[in-house]
Amino acid sequence: QVQLVESGGGLVQAGESLRLSCAASRSIFSINDMGWYRQAPGKQRELVATITSGGSTNYADSVKGRFTISRDSAKNTVYLQMNSLKPEDTAVYYCRAVKNLIFWGQGTQVTVSS
Repeated sequence: QVQLVESGGGLVQAGESLRLSCAASRSIFSINDMGWYRQAPGKQRELVATITSGGSTNYADSVKGRFTISRDSAKNTVYLQMNSLKPEDTAVYYCRAVKNLIFWGQGTQVTVSS
């Protein structure tokens, strides 16, 4: 079992930055697949970014060059640095970990005003 707790969401203006954190209840050293997903009102949940235990990353085209995912195994935490935020980035952001099963956090709201 892995419990995930997201934090760092909030209300910002377009062009500003936020950093999301996802704290895991156990060591993430052996969790190869961790990532961030988001769900806007009336839309399906979509991939934002993923990172492997080796540090390989993958980003949605819509966030490439603006968002950066990273992981700190010593702190059991995955981060999502979001720069140059746009109104279309408004969504609930969820952390996901895959370790035999898929685990999700409860989500954190990000709202970007124009």
